[in-house]
Amino acid sequence: MKRIPSFAACLISLSLLINSFAQKETPPEGGTPKDFKLPEKKALTLKNNLNATLMQYGELAKITVSVVVRAGNLNEAENEVWLADLTGNLIKEGTKTRSAEQLAREAASLGGVIEVSVGPDQTTVNSDVLSEFGPKLVELLADVIQNPLLPPSEIERLKNDLIRQLSIEKAEQQSLAREKFRQHLYPDHPYGRIYPTEQMIQSYTIDNVGAFYENNFGAARTHVYVAGRFNSKKMESAIRKAFENWKPGPDPLINVPRSVSKRAIHLIDRPDAKQSTVFIGLPVIDPSQKDYIPLQVTNALLGGSFASRITSNIRENKGYTYSPFSQVSSRYRDAYWVEVADVTTDVTGPSLREIFYEIDRLQDEPPVMQELKGIQNYMAGTFVLQNSSRGGIIGQMAFLNLHGLGDDYLTQYVQRVHGVTPEDIQTITKSYLRDDDMTIVIAGDRKKIYKQVANYGQVVN
Repeated sequence: MKRIPSFAACLISLSLLINSFAQKETPPEGGTPKDFKLPEKKALTLKNNLNATLMQYGELAKITVSVVVRAGNLNEAENEVWLADLTGNLIKEGTKTRSAEQLAREAASLGGVIEVSVGPDQTTVNSDVLSEFGPKLVELLADVIQNPLLPPSEIERLKNDLIRQLSIEKAEQQSLAREKFRQHLYPDHPYGRIYPTEQMIQSYTIDNVGAFYENNFGAARTHVYVAGRFNSKKMESAIRKAFENWKPGPDPLINVPRSVSKRAIHLIDRPDAKQSTVFIGLPVIDPSQKDYIPLQVTNALLGGSFASRITSNIRENKGYTYSPFSQVSSRYRDAYWVEVADVTTDVTGPSLREIFYEIDRLQDEPPVMQELKGIQNYMAGTFVLQNSSRGGIIGQMAFLNLHGLGDDYLTQYVQRVHGVTPEDIQTITKSYLRDDDMTIVIAGDRKKIYKQVANYGQVVN
């Protein structure tokens, strides 16, 4: 009688067959990395010093317009934290000729939504609509940014929204650790003031908002970006007509921080916390410096990608944490490197040991070329993704403008990434990621972590 193989036996045989083929086949070599080509663009400067950049981009009949003003949290006084955010929120609440509802309806009729975002250095008003409505969108956004109504009737609601947001963020360990970290890197500077108090928000009046707007918004601080498919003559005419009569206002505020860092441990006590949130970092070079791209490659290899060394160590090998990451965080003429990890309380000390071990290992010996090549391919791929949308390319151009960079930063980015050598990585780590100068902030259960971390620096609070 002929025996029929079991289902499990068939699966085993199939698995062995697949594995034998997999072992014989090697993956194809990756293609030659290609430099990024900037889209066709035209630059304008109006008599009031407002600048504009128009870029033909993509094939879809869509257009994105962003109005970027060099004013943000940097422009806040010590007792005005989040006043820029409140101003941004009120800007959306109508103009002198359009109510908030009318603005929303008009934007929707064009196929878009008006968005306002506030950052450390810039406030952005933007929307994305069908190409045929590009000139109309320019007129609409110009009205929003130049003629905000700033209605007193809405300020209490918006202040309460900010208070709720503050309450939510201050309940999170990572927010508390980030706040403390920035406070120590940027003492007495707006970059070090992340959160206001509830009382501070409550004290803001419509007069405060109006004064912040008048003192910080104007044509000389503004750059209009257009990306998509559009009629260049019509869009240029629309920009000139909509913005040429706006007051120049002040030049951009230049307030570069004197960042500091020293090896010390700052504890934020979170009794009975199951995890410790760790921030380890220090000030580094900003995007205008020649070593900035090599520093980015170093960061990606060390902790800034899923395949990075720190992530492989404390996530994959040790199981101390689920989602650690490092980054180079930049603002105008300023940047810092930081490793962030939420680790189980009883391995807080061992996590510090492994993070510093990986930093020291990269200082002591360069990575092998195969490891570096994988990181370079990853960075080149993500760079392509960053430039694959209208909003993405506008973001890149705004980055260049903020940091005073030439177009070659983008067009030669891939080439420069792939030009970084293993020896460069070692040199960058030694020069800029000096573990003896790193500020350490840990939010967690103090009584359980104090002895674990005391060997890694003076515990100052």
